[in-house]
Amino acid sequence: MTSGTDQSGAAGEHADLWLTPGELESWLSVARLVTRLPWAIDAQLQRDAGLSMAEYMSMAILADTPERTMRMSELAERVSSSLSRLSHLVKRLESRGYVRREPDPVDGRFTNAILLDDGLRKLESAAPAHVAHVRHLVVDNLSAERLRRLGQDAERILQRIDSPAR
Repeated sequence: MTSGTDQSGAAGEHADLWLTPGELESWLSVARLVTRLPWAIDAQLQRDAGLSMAEYMSMAILADTPERTMRMSELAERVSSSLSRLSHLVKRLESRGYVRREPDPVDGRFTNAILLDDGLRKLESAAPAHVAHVRHLVVDNLSAERLRRLGQDAERILQRIDSPAR
């Protein structure tokens, strides 16, 4: 990925197709981060709370909404999941008594997910260890300014990913 020489040996002709050594080093660090950080967070949540990261995120998002209710389609978007995958996740949470699904009273074509009291209690009991782990892995490793810039950079990349003009 770092070569500036094409198959015919003409150096630089297709240099924009390759990453510079510095770009490659940075990219590989980002790639390892986006692979390993979710795994590390998921492992902690599984071990300490019996929840996956996606389950925790879904419950946390619901907890932060009016009446702890959100359309499944919106929740899927917020947790970066397909509606089908979220449906399976919510079904698991339903079987544990943490979430309930019901038709949207405004538009019955949609289904709402509702965080139940037991789900809120589960989320509240999982939060302290989860937050401590996130602080240990990410927040405490960066100055306030670097953390702010990392968040801005992540948002800029996400906007490019979500942009219809790829």
